[in-house]
Amino acid sequence: MAEGPVNGSGAKVDIERVFNLRKLYIKDFSFEAPNSPAFFFDNKQQPEMNLNIRTAHSDLGNGSTEVVLHMTAQSVVGERTVFLIEIAQAGLFHISGFSKEEARAIIGVHCPNALYPYAREAISSMVQRGGYPPLLLQPMDFAGLFAQSSLDAAAAQAAQAAQA
Repeated sequence: MAEGPVNGSGAKVDIERVFNLRKLYIKDFSFEAPNSPAFFFDNKQQPEMNLNIRTAHSDLGNGSTEVVLHMTAQSVVGERTVFLIEIAQAGLFHISGFSKEEARAIIGVHCPNALYPYAREAISSMVQRGGYPPLLLQPMDFAGLFAQSSLDAAAAQAAQAAQA
């Protein structure tokens, strides 16, 4: 329990802290293999894999927050795309009773940690259905990514303040 506001008699009121996943869903999902079937027969070059991950969130009110994990995986050989896959894996979370900073960390770390395994499995499955070997995406350190983005944001604010 977190201590909350003071009630009319001056006593602090305990607020229940809640964090749970209410709904899991895919908002967008696409797979492209523009140079198939040529790559099925050309195994001479090892493709390069590019992975891009970002998150977005929307406060829906009453403690409900939608968090969307956007992932793009592109396999390329030289200038040619082997496959391109994009997914927007979303979850509806109930987050209440936390300070703004705690809620920010939950949205930036714990929510993506909950969504990532589902997006990773969907990507691997779709790549395999496209005729390619399953794509094994490694676990992600969302705590480290969140910490780095917080440091980058603080450095950008300091730079702006220095210029003002």
